Formats: sequence, C-alpha cells, structure tokens
Amino acid sequence: MQTTFTEDQLRDPGTARANEILRSCVHCGFCTATCPTYQVLGDELDSPRGRIYLIKDMLENQRVPDAKTVKHIDRCLSCLSCMTTCPSGVHYMHLVDHARAYIDKHYQRPFGDRALRWLLARILPYPTRFRLALLGAKIARPFKGVMPDARLRAMLEMAPKVIPPVSRNDDPQSFAPEGARVKRVALMTGCAQKALNTDINDATIRLLRRLGCEVVVAEGAGCCGALTHHMGREEESHAAAAKNIRAWMAEKTGKGLDAIVINTSGCGTTVKDYGHMFRNDPLSADAAVVSGLAMDISELVMQLDLPEGADKGLTVAYHAACSLQHGQKIKTHPKTLLKRAGFTVVEPADSHLCCGSAGTYNLLQPEISAELKARKVRTLEAKNPDIIAAGNIGCMMQIGSAASVPIVHTVELLDWATGGPKPPTMERTPGAAPVPILR
Repeated sequence: MQTTFTEDQLRDPGTARANEILRSCVHCGFCTATCPTYQVLGDELDSPRGRIYLIKDMLENQRVPDAKTVKHIDRCLSCLSCMTTCPSGVHYMHLVDHARAYIDKHYQRPFGDRALRWLLARILPYPTRFRLALLGAKIARPFKGVMPDARLRAMLEMAPKVIPPVSRNDDPQSFAPEGARVKRVALMTGCAQKALNTDINDATIRLLRRLGCEVVVAEGAGCCGALTHHMGREEESHAAAAKNIRAWMAEKTGKGLDAIVINTSGCGTTVKDYGHMFRNDPLSADAAVVSGLAMDISELVMQLDLPEGADKGLTVAYHAACSLQHGQKIKTHPKTLLKRAGFTVVEPADSHLCCGSAGTYNLLQPEISAELKARKVRTLEAKNPDIIAAGNIGCMMQIGSAASVPIVHTVELLDWATGGPKPPTMERTPGAAPVPILR
C-alpha cells in the first residue's frame, strides 16, 4: 500500500510504525475470509482491509476522527485472526492499537460512551472493585429488562451466579516445589481473573509445584494493562505494565527467574508485546527482558515432565482462544497436553473464529458479541463433549454463560489428571450460595 506521510509525521514513533505496517499491506483481501465481524455484518469497512483504509486516511491527514471511522474501528475484536491469515505479514495488532490511542486523544465520544469506558477502566483491572461491582450486578440483574442501554444489560448479565472466595494464593509469596527444583517462575495472577475464577491460579500453582517449579507471586505485579490498552488509554495501560516490569525484574535480578508464566492468554499476548510498547521508554531494556521471559502456561508445561495419564473416558472440546492461537501462535500445546493427560480432545468447526468475548468487547458491542457467542457454543456442543476447555478467562465466561456443559481452564484438567482435585466448576450445584468476596 502506498503511503504519503511527511518526514515530520514520521518523526513520531507510532506513526512511523503505522507507516511500515500500511506499506506491507497488498490489498489482497485474504483477511476478509477469516474476520468474524465481516462474517457477521458483511460490510467491507468491518473487515481488516476496510479498517486499514480508514486508519490510513485518518493518520495521513491527521484529521479528527469522525463517528463513522470510530464505529468501524470500535467494532474490531482485535482477535488477530487476520494476522494468521495474512500472506504479507501485516502486523494489524500494532496498527489498530495505535489507531485506538489516536482516537482516544482526538475524538470526543458521546457522554454515555465516555462514562461507560471510564467506568470499565476504573473497575475491571482492580479485583476488589470488580468483586463489589459483580455483587452489585447480581443484586440488580432482576431489573435488567428496564435498562435502556444494551451495554448496561450486558454488564448485569456478565455477573456469575457464584462469586468465588478470595484466594490467599494470589497474595505475594513463594511456593516451594514438590521435590527437586527444576525452574523458578513468576506467576502472573492477573486482575479480572482473581475476581471471576480463583480456581485457575490455584490449579496452576499446584500443577507447577508438582512438576518441580518454585512459583513466585511477585510483590507489586497486577493487571497487565490489556483492558485499557485495547480501549486506547495508553497512559493507564503503560502505567500498569510498568509496575509489572519493575516487579518481575526485581525477582529476575534477585533470586532469578526462568519464566513468567501466564494462564490468561489475553494477558500473555500483551505481556509478550511489552518490548514493543516500551521501545522508546527508559524501561525498554527491562521490558524486552520481561517479554522474553513471558510464557503461556501450556508453553511452560510442555518443557516439564508431565506424566502420561490413563484414558479418562472424557471428551474435551478444546476452544482455542484468539489471543492464544492468533496472538501468541500457540495452537497445538494445549491439545497435546490434554491428550497426554488421558483426555479425548475434539475441536469445533471454524475453530479460528472468535467467541465474541475479546476483553471488554462483549460489554461494549453486545449485539455482535452475542451472535459470535451463539455460533461458538453451537459448534462446540455439536461435538457432544463432556467438558469444554479453554485458556482464557474471558472466553470461559462468554461461552460458559450459554453452554450446557461445564467449561474449565486447560490447566485445571491437567492438575486434576496429575493428582489435584476435580475442577470445582464440574461439581458446583447451580445457584450455590456465594461466599465472602472482599479482599
């Protein structure tokens, strides 16, 4: 694609990177075949190619974004399926992230939209606030029918029936390995996941200790910054990321780290991109080290001696989270591990397509998200599984709200297969009473 940025424009690192990406696009349209929003809406401007044209025009002319451009960029899931499909290697993720930051700085959203985005940015990355919000949503859910905004109704519907108790395993501390130490790893405990499902971190710690890892929860680490990053709120996302970089580097330069393990794939994609995010920052060297240490839980377990399990007699439908298969290019590890542990693994049709969760997307674009969720649940349940497994809490909440079979994290099944407890989600009685939620 030909671009006409001026030398003055290209002095801005973000614009310079956007120019590189735009020039690599050859207009082939392969991306439209695998774009979920294009499949649902059928509008060229809701395809990656269409959005690339809109972004190019907006950035080259340095214009104030108009409502039409913002609408189509907002509708992008950032599922990154287009990056898997693209034969030219167009790094769409960096382009759309830059466009969203540009929009956040130059576009005045309607008041209701601004208020909702502010609220999400002030609640979701903070576990205690999020727990309180979930409790409020549970109380208000019977009144969702009178809510005038579909996005507010989606927020009420998001609240789980059971709000899990706080897990003290998420506090800063170190867990000794069972037996000889093979690796010392930092576990990213996340933010929203600590409020929505504490079983995942608990299972991760048990499994890694059993496989010879010392597991450290670093003092000062928290939200990866992805939630605000994908809303274009650069300052907030970079501030959260900087805290993590400092916290993990303190462990790295102290007792040492072999890996930073992440069990929420949306977070993993962002942490692995810290090197790019901080490329022009004094933290650039440390950010690059952290990105190099970051590993999805499936990547780490593939390096460890996971015992081969007997046939469990259970069929697991594996849902490939977009941030894992497209963002991190991890496609086979979870399935390989589940099979090794003794599960029969099946995959749904169109496994490359997004479930519609996509961070805050299911709250900001509930209609499109609901269509994608319905499609995903249909294809998963068509396989008649006993369990659905995924590697991302957002996908688990999205699919779990409509599926008729339990959905659990891949690591919970691996923990169970190697001596841990049965995943509580598989045994929980519907409507069970919640337990204390305050940290």
